[in-house]
Amino acid sequence: MTRPSSVIPIRSEAAAAIESRALGTLAYIRASIESSSSMDVPGMAGIVMGMVGLLAAILVSLPRWAAHWLGIWIGAAAIALIVGGALVARQIVIRGHARYWGPARKFLLCLCPALLAGAVLTGVLYAAGATGVIPGMWLLLYGCAVLSASTVTNAGITRLIGVMGALFVALGAMTFALPATAHTAMLGLGFGALHIIFGLLIGSSADAR
Repeated sequence: MTRPSSVIPIRSEAAAAIESRALGTLAYIRASIESSSSMDVPGMAGIVMGMVGLLAAILVSLPRWAAHWLGIWIGAAAIALIVGGALVARQIVIRGHARYWGPARKFLLCLCPALLAGAVLTGVLYAAGATGVIPGMWLLLYGCAVLSASTVTNAGITRLIGVMGALFVALGAMTFALPATAHTAMLGLGFGALHIIFGLLIGSSADAR
């Protein structure tokens, strides 16, 4: 009695092509979902904010303006937030409101609580006459805000944003231990240099994608 010969199924080229197209479609859908749920922060926003920070540090370092350091830094922070926010809003408009409004809202919800806490504590510490604590508090809380916001940024820049936030936290902790004469330099290093450096890195990362 002869045994039936083994039947070896032959995969058609058409089936392979269909599977390949299906995998490509799934990959595209997955990338679109990930992109639509994360915030892509423009590097130019960091660069411009850093330039404002450096200008404030230079101005405060001049003997004529040193006594007005608190008002100068508050003004610089307001300008930096307005300009940075405008650049982020511009990107949302360019990329499309429907796609990026959700991620932008989550980004702000992560970023703003620590910034609001910093604004409230600034008033409290000023009223208590403890202005020497303010620079370290600014750096620390801003770092916490950036670290929190990094969790909803685009996967390509999440690590960069997280590292920047961690460095701000470290600078804030160091500033508490330094004399008041070093506070301007620490603020300039954080809000000036770090913003510019990471703005350039984020811009380079975006160009590479």
